[in-house]
Amino acid sequence: MTDRRSTGEAVRRAVLGDAHVDRSTAEGDGFDAPFRELITEAAWGTVWASDRLTRRERSMLTLALLAGLGNIEEFAMHAEATRRTGASREDIAEVLQHVAIYAGVPRANAALKAAREVFAKEDAACAR
Repeated sequence: MTDRRSTGEAVRRAVLGDAHVDRSTAEGDGFDAPFRELITEAAWGTVWASDRLTRRERSMLTLALLAGLGNIEEFAMHAEATRRTGASREDIAEVLQHVAIYAGVPRANAALKAAREVFAKEDAACAR
């Protein structure tokens, strides 16, 4: 395993959590293996591994980009990851205000709905 890949795997687990990574890996097959390697090395082993931004800052940027581009499923996954990156619910609300102004209200509304669903799931888990 390359250095960048092992670093990427560690950062991915730290941000997304072991359960998510284990589930994603188990669902994978030979067809998507090159894609998973690319994402692990490039996104997690290079971009997310950089110390030029905090994980909180990087998380907020990622949420803004995903919401602005309408990638709501990925937005929800990264909203869940904020428990581990230090970005708060208030941070997410601020990010979505920027999205509304700079990328459009419909995109921000869709992301707000996804964020509420993530928060409701988290709150239900905490209540147990």
